[in-house]
Amino acid sequence: MSTPARTPARTGDLGDGTYRNPVLAADWSDPDVLRVGDDYYLTASSFGRVPGLPLLHSRDLVNWTLVGHALDRLEPAEAFTTPRHDCGVWAPSLRHHDGRFWIFWGDPDHGVYQINASSVRGPWTAPHLLKAGKGLIDACPLWDEESGEAFLVHAYARSRAGIKNRLTGHRMSPDGRELLDEGQILVDGDRIPGWFTIEGPKVYRHGGWYWIFAPAGSVETGWQGAFRSRSFFGPYEERVVLEQGATAVNGPHQGGWVRTGAGEDWFLHFQQRGPYGRVVHLQPMRWDADGWPVLGDDGAPVLVHAKPALPAQPVTAPATDDDFPGGRIGRQWQWTANPRDGWASSHGGDGLRLSCVRSADGVRDLRRVPHLLTQRLPLLPSRVEVGLSLTSTAPGARAGLAVLGDAYSWIGLERGEDGTARAVHRFAETVAEAERDAATARPAPDGTARLRIDITDGARCRFALDTGDGAGFLPSGQVFAATPWRWVGALLALFAAAPAGTGPAGTALFTHFQIVQVTRNTPRDNRENPLDPEEESRP
Repeated sequence: MSTPARTPARTGDLGDGTYRNPVLAADWSDPDVLRVGDDYYLTASSFGRVPGLPLLHSRDLVNWTLVGHALDRLEPAEAFTTPRHDCGVWAPSLRHHDGRFWIFWGDPDHGVYQINASSVRGPWTAPHLLKAGKGLIDACPLWDEESGEAFLVHAYARSRAGIKNRLTGHRMSPDGRELLDEGQILVDGDRIPGWFTIEGPKVYRHGGWYWIFAPAGSVETGWQGAFRSRSFFGPYEERVVLEQGATAVNGPHQGGWVRTGAGEDWFLHFQQRGPYGRVVHLQPMRWDADGWPVLGDDGAPVLVHAKPALPAQPVTAPATDDDFPGGRIGRQWQWTANPRDGWASSHGGDGLRLSCVRSADGVRDLRRVPHLLTQRLPLLPSRVEVGLSLTSTAPGARAGLAVLGDAYSWIGLERGEDGTARAVHRFAETVAEAERDAATARPAPDGTARLRIDITDGARCRFALDTGDGAGFLPSGQVFAATPWRWVGALLALFAAAPAGTGPAGTALFTHFQIVQVTRNTPRDNRENPLDPEEESRP
């Protein structure tokens, strides 16, 4: 038996000086971390969603809040007028140099970009294309304080470049505006027995060595490697520094090293969790007698561990709930393409007013619709609710709450040809080009409803709806198992749409969005394996 609980649903803080992994229990893919003074910052891949490059802040590496985004629009703008769910911003690197914050990333279709700002909250510079080309991904800069030189490392996506399993290095101008040579291969994974799909490099200088931390072996089954050389251009020697071992943490994959002001070393990385995306783990880190990093518990991921020796912080997690004051959206929301004027409107009260944008895709396939507002699917069992008023009276106008992935399902309201409102529930399979009914439509005379999704282990979603007729919430359709995109976890989405035509189609109003963690009537935590064992073992 389970009940909703008003506790932060995505924190790993156990409240007794320890934490459990993941510390970020949602899709914060390809994390990189940075310390500036007493503050820690994290960014992650945002792929084709806007705004991009999320910026998270922490004082203890366990409790994180979302403080903004560094990228207002994706460039080139014309390439992101429609959804490109697994394109865009891949594996950014976050650095602080010369009094400025820097983010470098690879767009697999366009090349390596960088932006910078004097404050993490911006304003950030416009994206600068540092290296144009197909398949250039996972870029990371290094400003070498010992030599005064600047360098760049990046990996390759075979789908665009035709090659993978290699890391290339360049000399770079100190202002990050140009590369000073043609570059050369630093690490060729094809020459290392048993290593494949080396990617996600993060480059550092430590102890007289150049270090490249890079995962290999694929996101679901691979390991974290470290490479070192006395010269930036090699040769490099390698070692596996974190792997699944006897734990339930598959991967573990790609992340960043950070040293606290007290001299402790920590490593943040992701674990691929299917429809939940890539959740973030925190590992202790030390250096062995030969000067190599040792991550986790002698190279295996920890599930529960003492927190970093940092001042105690309030238990918190990135926001999920939203009352949309004045029609404004919280930082957790992202569009599925570069937004356009008129998709949402401000007003004097609370609630999100979305325009029923006219398009054929808007009534056939939500995966192609750019005017969807999305946020991450929570890893832990949760109940999602939002209120809806379909104020549009245009025939065919619709609005609702969706679980969006390679397959999707949504529940909401739609106007019939006679103008009456009805409650509908629809879905589309992975290979389907159009959606179909998941349940029989029923009347919603007032054009209002409360929408609900109960998400249980395995991202199994049960939809329900209350039309205010006194019957309360009634379940709708079969259980829907959420599916990821190619690189991205499933998303929760709000939308409003109408069939193609002329003239405005009206609006829909969403109110009081909330995600409530569902807790079982069992002991507070299982410290050996705090998540469901069956689910924890799956990729």
